[in-house]
Amino acid sequence: MNTNIFKAYDIRGIYGSDIDESTAYHIGRGIVEVLGAKHLAVGRDARPHGESLKQALIRGINSKGCDVTDLGMITTPMLYYSSWNLDVDGSVAVTASHNPVEYNGVKLCKKNVGPVGDVTGLNDIRDYVIAEMRGEADTSVANELGSITQHDIITPYYKHVRSFAEFGDKKRKIVVDCANTMGVLELPILEHFADNLEITKIYCDLDHPYTAHEANPLNESTLDELREKVLEVGADLGIAYDGDADRVGFVDEKGEIIPMDLASALMATVMLDDNKGATVLYDLRSSMATREAIEEAGGVAHECRVGHTFIKAQMQEEDALYAGELSGHYYFKANKTGELSSLAAITLLNLMMEKGESISDLVSDYRRYFHSGEINSEVEDKQGMMEKLKDLYKDGDLGELDGIKISFWDKPSGERWWFNVRPSNTEPVLRFICEADNKDLMEEKRDEILAIIRG
Repeated sequence: MNTNIFKAYDIRGIYGSDIDESTAYHIGRGIVEVLGAKHLAVGRDARPHGESLKQALIRGINSKGCDVTDLGMITTPMLYYSSWNLDVDGSVAVTASHNPVEYNGVKLCKKNVGPVGDVTGLNDIRDYVIAEMRGEADTSVANELGSITQHDIITPYYKHVRSFAEFGDKKRKIVVDCANTMGVLELPILEHFADNLEITKIYCDLDHPYTAHEANPLNESTLDELREKVLEVGADLGIAYDGDADRVGFVDEKGEIIPMDLASALMATVMLDDNKGATVLYDLRSSMATREAIEEAGGVAHECRVGHTFIKAQMQEEDALYAGELSGHYYFKANKTGELSSLAAITLLNLMMEKGESISDLVSDYRRYFHSGEINSEVEDKQGMMEKLKDLYKDGDLGELDGIKISFWDKPSGERWWFNVRPSNTEPVLRFICEADNKDLMEEKRDEILAIIRG
Protein backbone atom coordinates (compact mmCIF):
# COMPACT_ATOMS: atom_id res chain seq x y z
CA MET A 1 0.00 0.00 0.00
CA ASN A 2 1.15 3.52 -0.84
CA THR A 3 0.29 5.69 2.19
CA ASN A 4 0.05 8.71 -0.13
CA ILE A 5 -3.39 7.46 -1.20
CA PHE A 6 -4.77 9.21 1.90
CA LYS A 7 -5.54 12.74 0.68
CA ALA A 8 -7.07 15.73 2.44
CA TYR A 9 -10.65 14.76 1.57
CA ASP A 10 -10.62 11.15 0.36
CA ILE A 11 -8.53 8.08 -0.48
CA ARG A 12 -7.26 7.76 -4.05
CA GLY A 13 -4.51 5.97 -6.01
CA ILE A 14 -3.68 3.70 -8.93
CA TYR A 15 -5.39 0.31 -8.72
CA GLY A 16 -2.97 -2.58 -8.30
CA SER A 17 0.07 -0.58 -7.26
CA ASP A 18 -1.27 2.00 -4.78
CA ILE A 19 -4.53 0.38 -3.74
CA ASP A 20 -5.84 -3.18 -4.05
CA GLU A 21 -8.34 -5.53 -2.44
CA SER A 22 -6.14 -6.12 0.60
CA THR A 23 -5.90 -2.37 1.16
CA ALA A 24 -9.67 -2.00 0.72
CA TYR A 25 -10.28 -4.73 3.32
CA HIS A 26 -8.19 -2.90 5.92
CA ILE A 27 -9.73 0.46 4.99
CA GLY A 28 -13.14 -1.05 5.70
CA ARG A 29 -11.96 -2.15 9.13
CA GLY A 30 -10.41 1.26 9.77
CA ILE A 31 -13.63 3.09 8.90
CA VAL A 32 -15.62 1.01 11.38
CA GLU A 33 -13.00 1.47 14.09
CA VAL A 34 -12.70 5.25 13.72
CA LEU A 35 -16.38 6.00 13.15
CA GLY A 36 -17.55 3.50 15.76
CA ALA A 37 -20.05 2.36 13.13
CA LYS A 38 -22.63 -0.39 13.55
CA HIS A 39 -24.21 0.00 10.11
CA LEU A 40 -22.79 1.53 6.92
CA ALA A 41 -24.13 2.06 3.39
CA VAL A 42 -21.65 1.13 0.65
CA GLY A 43 -21.66 1.81 -3.10
CA ARG A 44 -19.26 2.14 -6.03
CA ASP A 45 -18.73 3.86 -9.35
CA ALA A 46 -18.45 2.13 -12.74
CA ARG A 47 -14.72 1.38 -12.84
CA PRO A 48 -14.00 -2.24 -13.84
CA HIS A 49 -12.20 -2.95 -10.55
CA GLY A 50 -14.88 -1.21 -8.49
CA GLU A 51 -16.90 -4.30 -7.66
CA SER A 52 -13.95 -6.38 -6.40
CA LEU A 53 -12.73 -3.46 -4.28
CA LYS A 54 -16.23 -2.88 -2.94
CA GLN A 55 -16.58 -6.53 -1.94
CA ALA A 56 -13.18 -6.42 -0.18
CA LEU A 57 -14.20 -3.21 1.60
CA ILE A 58 -17.46 -4.86 2.72
CA ARG A 59 -15.57 -7.91 4.00
CA GLY A 60 -13.43 -5.60 6.11
CA ILE A 61 -16.48 -3.76 7.44
CA ASN A 62 -18.30 -7.02 8.20
CA SER A 63 -15.22 -8.45 9.91
CA LYS A 64 -15.61 -5.81 12.63
CA GLY A 65 -19.23 -6.83 13.24
CA CYS A 66 -20.67 -3.90 11.29
CA ASP A 67 -23.70 -4.40 9.03
CA VAL A 68 -23.69 -3.18 5.42
CA THR A 69 -26.43 -1.90 3.14
CA ASP A 70 -25.09 -2.50 -0.38
CA LEU A 71 -26.27 0.27 -2.70
CA GLY A 72 -24.67 -1.10 -5.86
CA MET A 73 -23.53 1.41 -8.48
CA ILE A 74 -24.22 5.00 -7.41
CA THR A 75 -23.13 8.59 -7.86
CA THR A 76 -21.54 10.51 -5.00
CA PRO A 77 -24.64 12.73 -4.49
CA MET A 78 -26.59 9.47 -4.04
CA LEU A 79 -24.02 8.44 -1.45
CA TYR A 80 -24.65 11.61 0.55
CA TYR A 81 -28.41 11.17 0.16
CA SER A 82 -28.16 7.64 1.59
CA SER A 83 -26.37 8.93 4.70
CA TRP A 84 -29.49 10.77 5.86
CA ASN A 85 -32.23 8.88 4.06
CA LEU A 86 -31.22 5.52 5.56
CA ASP A 87 -30.74 4.45 9.17
CA VAL A 88 -26.95 4.17 8.92
CA ASP A 89 -23.94 5.59 10.75
CA GLY A 90 -22.30 6.70 7.52
CA SER A 91 -21.89 6.02 3.83
CA VAL A 92 -18.89 4.85 1.81
CA ALA A 93 -18.23 4.78 -1.95
CA VAL A 94 -15.50 3.11 -3.94
CA THR A 95 -14.63 5.87 -6.42
CA ALA A 96 -11.77 7.98 -7.73
CA SER A 97 -13.93 10.89 -8.88
CA HIS A 98 -12.68 12.40 -12.17
CA ASN A 99 -9.37 10.50 -12.22
CA PRO A 100 -8.64 8.16 -15.17
CA VAL A 101 -9.86 4.57 -15.16
CA GLU A 102 -6.64 3.14 -13.71
CA TYR A 103 -7.37 4.97 -10.43
CA ASN A 104 -9.69 3.98 -7.62
CA GLY A 105 -10.30 4.96 -4.03
CA VAL A 106 -12.80 5.68 -1.28
CA LYS A 107 -15.04 8.60 -0.32
CA LEU A 108 -16.99 8.55 2.90
CA CYS A 109 -19.12 10.58 5.25
CA LYS A 110 -20.74 10.12 8.62
CA LYS A 111 -24.49 10.09 9.18
CA ASN A 112 -26.27 13.17 7.82
CA VAL A 113 -23.31 13.97 5.53
CA GLY A 114 -21.00 14.53 8.47
CA PRO A 115 -17.63 15.31 6.83
CA VAL A 116 -14.66 12.96 7.12
CA GLY A 117 -11.43 14.65 6.02
CA ASP A 118 -7.82 14.56 7.10
CA VAL A 119 -8.44 16.31 10.41
CA THR A 120 -11.92 14.83 10.97
CA GLY A 121 -11.11 11.13 10.88
CA LEU A 122 -9.30 10.31 7.64
CA ASN A 123 -5.82 10.54 9.18
CA ASP A 124 -6.98 8.27 12.00
CA ILE A 125 -8.23 5.73 9.45
CA ARG A 126 -4.86 5.97 7.67
CA ASP A 127 -2.95 5.31 10.90
CA TYR A 128 -5.18 2.36 11.75
CA VAL A 129 -4.77 0.82 8.28
CA ILE A 130 -0.98 1.24 8.35
CA ALA A 131 -0.77 -0.38 11.79
CA GLU A 132 -2.90 -3.36 10.73
CA MET A 133 -1.04 -3.93 7.47
CA ARG A 134 2.28 -3.83 9.33
CA GLY A 135 1.05 -6.35 11.87
CA GLU A 136 1.21 -3.77 14.65
CA ALA A 137 -2.49 -3.95 15.56
CA ASP A 138 -5.06 -6.57 16.46
CA THR A 139 -6.45 -7.99 13.20
CA SER A 140 -8.93 -10.40 14.79
CA VAL A 141 -12.50 -10.55 13.51
CA ALA A 142 -15.71 -10.15 15.47
CA ASN A 143 -17.41 -13.20 16.95
CA GLU A 144 -20.49 -12.29 14.93
CA LEU A 145 -19.80 -10.92 11.46
CA GLY A 146 -21.89 -8.09 10.10
CA SER A 147 -24.75 -8.71 7.68
CA ILE A 148 -25.21 -7.56 4.05
CA THR A 149 -28.51 -6.38 2.57
CA GLN A 150 -29.19 -4.90 -0.87
CA HIS A 151 -31.06 -1.61 -1.18
CA ASP A 152 -32.34 0.58 -4.02
CA ILE A 153 -31.39 4.16 -3.13
CA ILE A 154 -31.78 5.43 -6.69
CA THR A 155 -35.60 5.43 -6.91
CA PRO A 156 -36.21 7.64 -3.84
CA TYR A 157 -33.22 9.82 -4.79
CA TYR A 158 -34.70 10.50 -8.23
CA LYS A 159 -38.06 11.36 -6.70
CA HIS A 160 -36.42 13.74 -4.23
CA VAL A 161 -34.40 15.68 -6.79
CA ARG A 162 -37.22 15.85 -9.34
CA SER A 163 -39.48 17.42 -6.74
CA PHE A 164 -37.58 20.71 -7.10
CA ALA A 165 -38.34 21.16 -10.81
CA GLU A 166 -40.77 24.00 -11.55
CA PHE A 167 -40.86 23.92 -15.34
CA GLY A 168 -44.59 24.41 -15.94
CA ASP A 169 -45.28 24.11 -19.64
CA LYS A 170 -42.04 25.81 -20.68
CA LYS A 171 -39.58 24.01 -22.93
CA ARG A 172 -35.80 24.15 -23.24
CA LYS A 173 -33.17 22.34 -25.27
CA ILE A 174 -30.11 21.05 -23.43
CA VAL A 175 -26.95 19.06 -24.15
CA VAL A 176 -25.56 16.74 -21.47
CA ASP A 177 -21.99 15.36 -21.46
CA CYS A 178 -21.32 12.57 -18.96
CA ALA A 179 -17.86 11.62 -20.29
CA ASN A 180 -18.98 7.97 -20.04
CA THR A 181 -18.90 8.24 -16.27
CA MET A 182 -21.35 8.41 -13.38
CA GLY A 183 -23.39 11.35 -14.64
CA VAL A 184 -25.15 8.71 -16.74
CA LEU A 185 -26.98 7.66 -13.56
CA GLU A 186 -28.09 11.25 -13.00
CA LEU A 187 -29.57 11.58 -16.51
CA PRO A 188 -32.94 9.91 -15.75
CA ILE A 189 -33.74 12.84 -13.45
CA LEU A 190 -33.72 15.17 -16.44
CA GLU A 191 -35.10 12.63 -18.91
CA HIS A 192 -38.21 12.37 -16.75
CA PHE A 193 -39.18 15.86 -17.99
CA ALA A 194 -39.45 14.90 -21.65
CA ASP A 195 -42.29 17.39 -22.19
CA ASN A 196 -40.03 20.22 -21.03
CA LEU A 197 -36.53 19.19 -22.03
CA GLU A 198 -35.20 18.13 -25.39
CA ILE A 199 -31.93 16.41 -24.47
CA THR A 200 -28.95 15.77 -26.73
CA LYS A 201 -26.53 13.35 -25.08
CA ILE A 202 -22.81 12.98 -25.69
CA TYR A 203 -20.62 10.35 -24.03
CA CYS A 204 -23.44 8.86 -21.99
CA ASP A 205 -22.39 5.19 -22.16
CA LEU A 206 -21.66 3.20 -19.02
CA ASP A 207 -21.04 0.02 -21.02
CA HIS A 208 -17.64 1.50 -21.84
CA PRO A 209 -16.89 3.57 -18.73
CA TYR A 210 -14.10 6.12 -18.53
CA THR A 211 -13.26 5.82 -22.24
CA ALA A 212 -14.09 9.42 -23.25
CA HIS A 213 -12.30 12.65 -22.34
CA GLU A 214 -11.35 13.46 -18.75
CA ALA A 215 -14.51 13.86 -16.69
CA ASN A 216 -13.49 17.16 -15.17
CA PRO A 217 -15.41 20.34 -16.05
CA LEU A 218 -12.86 22.43 -14.15
CA ASN A 219 -10.43 21.63 -16.99
CA GLU A 220 -11.98 23.89 -19.62
CA SER A 221 -10.55 21.88 -22.53
CA THR A 222 -12.82 18.99 -21.54
CA LEU A 223 -15.81 21.19 -22.40
CA ASP A 224 -14.79 21.79 -26.03
CA GLU A 225 -17.05 19.11 -27.51
CA LEU A 226 -19.96 20.19 -25.33
CA ARG A 227 -19.54 23.78 -26.49
CA GLU A 228 -19.52 22.67 -30.14
CA LYS A 229 -22.60 20.49 -29.69
CA VAL A 230 -24.54 23.29 -27.96
CA LEU A 231 -23.94 25.52 -30.97
CA GLU A 232 -24.63 22.72 -33.45
CA VAL A 233 -28.07 21.84 -32.07
CA GLY A 234 -29.02 25.33 -30.88
CA ALA A 235 -29.30 24.32 -27.23
CA ASP A 236 -30.18 26.68 -24.40
CA LEU A 237 -27.76 25.12 -21.90
CA GLY A 238 -24.89 22.65 -21.83
CA ILE A 239 -24.31 20.47 -18.76
CA ALA A 240 -21.11 18.50 -17.97
CA TYR A 241 -20.82 16.11 -15.02
CA ASP A 242 -17.52 15.07 -13.50
CA GLY A 243 -16.49 11.46 -12.91
CA ASP A 244 -18.55 10.71 -9.80
CA ALA A 245 -21.16 13.41 -10.57
CA ASP A 246 -20.55 15.51 -7.48
CA ARG A 247 -19.40 18.43 -9.66
CA VAL A 248 -21.02 19.99 -12.69
CA GLY A 249 -20.09 22.64 -15.23
CA PHE A 250 -22.29 24.71 -17.53
CA VAL A 251 -22.06 26.21 -21.02
CA ASP A 252 -24.38 28.96 -22.29
CA GLU A 253 -26.31 29.02 -25.56
CA LYS A 254 -23.43 30.88 -27.24
CA GLY A 255 -21.04 28.03 -26.43
CA GLU A 256 -19.32 30.08 -23.74
CA ILE A 257 -18.29 28.53 -20.42
CA ILE A 258 -20.22 29.91 -17.45
CA PRO A 259 -17.79 30.68 -14.60
CA MET A 260 -18.63 28.37 -11.74
CA ASP A 261 -18.82 31.17 -9.19
CA LEU A 262 -21.29 33.08 -11.37
CA ALA A 263 -23.40 29.95 -11.80
CA SER A 264 -23.35 29.79 -8.01
CA ALA A 265 -24.51 33.41 -7.82
CA LEU A 266 -27.49 32.61 -10.05
CA MET A 267 -28.42 29.53 -8.03
CA ALA A 268 -28.26 31.50 -4.79
CA THR A 269 -30.79 34.01 -6.11
CA VAL A 270 -33.23 31.18 -6.89
CA MET A 271 -32.67 29.46 -3.54
CA LEU A 272 -33.32 32.72 -1.70
CA ASP A 273 -36.63 33.46 -3.44
CA ASP A 274 -38.56 31.73 -0.66
CA ASN A 275 -35.86 31.92 2.00
CA LYS A 276 -35.10 35.58 2.63
CA GLY A 277 -32.57 36.08 5.40
CA ALA A 278 -31.02 32.63 4.98
CA THR A 279 -27.26 32.15 5.13
CA VAL A 280 -25.49 31.25 1.87
CA LEU A 281 -21.79 30.36 1.74
CA TYR A 282 -19.41 31.20 -1.06
CA ASP A 283 -15.88 29.95 -1.64
CA LEU A 284 -13.50 32.79 -0.72
CA ARG A 285 -11.95 32.65 -4.22
CA SER A 286 -15.27 33.60 -5.81
CA SER A 287 -15.98 36.87 -7.55
CA MET A 288 -17.27 39.69 -5.38
CA ALA A 289 -20.31 39.55 -7.65
CA THR A 290 -21.26 36.30 -5.91
CA ARG A 291 -21.40 37.99 -2.52
CA GLU A 292 -23.36 40.87 -4.03
CA ALA A 293 -25.83 38.50 -5.69
CA ILE A 294 -26.54 36.78 -2.36
CA GLU A 295 -27.06 40.07 -0.55
CA GLU A 296 -29.16 41.59 -3.33
CA ALA A 297 -31.42 38.52 -3.18
CA GLY A 298 -31.97 39.00 0.56
CA GLY A 299 -29.47 36.47 1.85
CA VAL A 300 -26.66 36.62 4.38
CA ALA A 301 -23.35 35.99 2.57
CA HIS A 302 -20.53 34.27 4.44
CA GLU A 303 -17.14 33.26 3.03
CA CYS A 304 -16.01 29.67 3.37
CA ARG A 305 -12.78 27.73 3.02
CA VAL A 306 -11.94 25.65 -0.03
CA GLY A 307 -12.74 21.93 0.33
CA HIS A 308 -15.94 19.99 0.79
CA THR A 309 -15.26 18.81 4.35
CA PHE A 310 -14.77 22.40 5.53
CA ILE A 311 -17.77 23.71 3.62
CA LYS A 312 -20.13 21.02 4.90
CA ALA A 313 -19.00 21.55 8.47
CA GLN A 314 -19.56 25.31 8.20
CA MET A 315 -22.94 24.83 6.52
CA GLN A 316 -24.04 22.57 9.35
CA GLU A 317 -22.72 24.96 12.01
CA GLU A 318 -24.47 27.96 10.45
CA ASP A 319 -27.57 26.15 9.16
CA ALA A 320 -26.76 27.45 5.68
CA LEU A 321 -29.23 27.04 2.84
CA TYR A 322 -26.71 26.60 0.08
CA ALA A 323 -23.00 26.88 -0.76
CA GLY A 324 -21.06 27.19 -3.99
CA GLU A 325 -17.42 26.37 -4.66
CA LEU A 326 -15.29 27.65 -7.53
CA SER A 327 -14.50 24.05 -8.53
CA GLY A 328 -18.13 23.28 -9.47
CA HIS A 329 -19.23 21.69 -6.21
CA TYR A 330 -22.72 22.96 -5.30
CA TYR A 331 -24.01 22.08 -1.82
CA PHE A 332 -27.65 22.10 -0.79
CA LYS A 333 -29.42 21.92 2.53
CA ALA A 334 -31.87 19.79 0.53
CA ASN A 335 -29.19 17.07 0.61
CA LYS A 336 -28.16 17.76 4.21
CA THR A 337 -25.23 19.88 2.84
CA GLY A 338 -24.13 17.21 0.36
CA GLU A 339 -23.43 18.04 -3.28
CA LEU A 340 -26.41 17.74 -5.61
CA SER A 341 -25.24 18.37 -9.15
CA SER A 342 -28.56 17.61 -10.83
CA LEU A 343 -30.37 20.00 -8.51
CA ALA A 344 -27.85 22.65 -9.58
CA ALA A 345 -28.90 22.02 -13.19
CA ILE A 346 -32.60 22.06 -12.30
CA THR A 347 -32.13 25.31 -10.36
CA LEU A 348 -30.67 27.05 -13.40
CA LEU A 349 -33.39 25.61 -15.65
CA ASN A 350 -36.06 26.78 -13.19
CA LEU A 351 -34.63 30.29 -13.42
CA MET A 352 -34.40 30.27 -17.21
CA MET A 353 -37.99 29.08 -17.56
CA GLU A 354 -39.35 31.47 -14.97
CA LYS A 355 -37.63 34.52 -16.45
CA GLY A 356 -37.96 33.51 -20.09
CA GLU A 357 -34.40 34.71 -20.61
CA SER A 358 -31.28 33.08 -22.01
CA ILE A 359 -28.70 31.82 -19.56
CA SER A 360 -26.11 34.19 -21.05
CA ASP A 361 -28.35 37.19 -20.32
CA LEU A 362 -28.93 35.99 -16.77
CA VAL A 363 -25.21 35.48 -16.17
CA SER A 364 -24.33 38.84 -17.73
CA ASP A 365 -25.85 40.61 -14.71
CA TYR A 366 -22.95 39.23 -12.64
CA ARG A 367 -20.07 39.67 -15.08
CA ARG A 368 -19.17 42.80 -13.16
CA TYR A 369 -15.49 42.35 -12.39
CA PHE A 370 -12.27 40.88 -13.75
CA HIS A 371 -10.99 37.65 -12.24
CA SER A 372 -7.57 36.05 -12.78
CA GLY A 373 -8.52 32.44 -12.20
CA GLU A 374 -6.35 30.32 -9.91
CA ILE A 375 -2.63 30.28 -10.77
CA ASN A 376 -0.13 27.86 -9.21
CA SER A 377 3.53 28.66 -8.42
CA GLU A 378 6.21 26.42 -6.94
CA VAL A 379 7.39 27.84 -3.62
CA GLU A 380 9.51 25.96 -1.08
CA ASP A 381 8.88 28.27 1.90
CA LYS A 382 5.13 28.73 1.52
CA GLN A 383 4.56 30.20 4.98
CA GLY A 384 7.48 32.58 4.60
CA MET A 385 6.13 33.88 1.30
CA MET A 386 2.68 34.45 2.78
CA GLU A 387 4.24 36.40 5.66
CA LYS A 388 6.13 38.52 3.13
CA LEU A 389 2.92 39.28 1.24
CA LYS A 390 1.12 40.15 4.47
CA ASP A 391 3.82 42.71 5.22
CA LEU A 392 3.95 44.15 1.70
CA TYR A 393 0.17 44.59 1.53
CA LYS A 394 -0.47 45.38 5.20
CA ASP A 395 -2.68 48.34 4.28
CA GLY A 396 -5.36 45.97 3.04
CA ASP A 397 -7.99 44.10 5.05
CA LEU A 398 -6.44 40.76 6.04
CA GLY A 399 -8.36 37.50 6.29
CA GLU A 400 -6.76 34.16 7.19
CA LEU A 401 -9.68 31.79 6.73
CA ASP A 402 -7.76 29.83 4.07
CA GLY A 403 -4.20 30.98 3.44
CA ILE A 404 -4.31 34.78 3.27
CA LYS A 405 -6.86 36.99 1.58
CA ILE A 406 -6.01 40.68 1.43
CA SER A 407 -8.68 43.03 0.19
CA PHE A 408 -8.68 46.65 -0.85
CA TRP A 409 -12.29 46.38 -2.00
CA ASP A 410 -13.83 48.50 0.73
CA LYS A 411 -10.94 50.95 1.10
CA PRO A 412 -11.53 54.63 0.22
CA SER A 413 -8.60 54.67 -2.24
CA GLY A 414 -10.83 54.14 -5.26
CA GLU A 415 -8.92 51.05 -6.41
CA ARG A 416 -11.06 48.02 -5.70
CA TRP A 417 -9.19 44.70 -5.76
CA TRP A 418 -8.32 41.68 -3.65
CA PHE A 419 -6.09 38.62 -3.75
CA ASN A 420 -5.91 35.23 -2.07
CA VAL A 421 -2.86 32.98 -1.68
CA ARG A 422 -3.34 29.43 -0.36
CA PRO A 423 -0.74 26.74 0.25
CA SER A 424 -1.20 23.29 -1.28
CA ASN A 425 -1.63 20.55 1.33
CA THR A 426 0.58 18.10 -0.57
CA GLU A 427 2.99 20.05 -2.80
CA PRO A 428 5.45 22.96 -2.53
CA VAL A 429 2.89 25.10 -4.33
CA LEU A 430 1.09 28.36 -3.60
CA ARG A 431 -2.26 28.94 -5.30
CA PHE A 432 -2.92 32.58 -6.20
CA ILE A 433 -6.04 34.33 -7.38
CA CYS A 434 -7.04 37.99 -7.67
CA GLU A 435 -9.90 40.17 -8.85
CA ALA A 436 -10.38 43.87 -9.58
CA ASP A 437 -13.16 46.09 -10.82
CA ASN A 438 -11.30 46.81 -14.07
CA LYS A 439 -9.16 44.67 -16.35
CA ASP A 440 -6.03 46.84 -16.29
CA LEU A 441 -5.90 46.85 -12.49
CA MET A 442 -6.45 43.09 -12.28
CA GLU A 443 -3.64 42.40 -14.74
CA GLU A 444 -1.33 44.89 -13.00
CA LYS A 445 -1.86 43.33 -9.57
CA ARG A 446 -1.76 39.78 -10.93
CA ASP A 447 1.62 40.35 -12.57
CA GLU A 448 2.95 42.33 -9.61
CA ILE A 449 2.15 39.66 -7.02
CA LEU A 450 3.20 36.72 -9.21
CA ALA A 451 6.56 38.42 -9.72
CA ILE A 452 6.98 38.54 -5.93
CA ILE A 453 5.89 34.92 -5.43
CA ARG A 454 8.13 33.62 -8.21
CA GLY A 455 11.09 35.74 -7.19
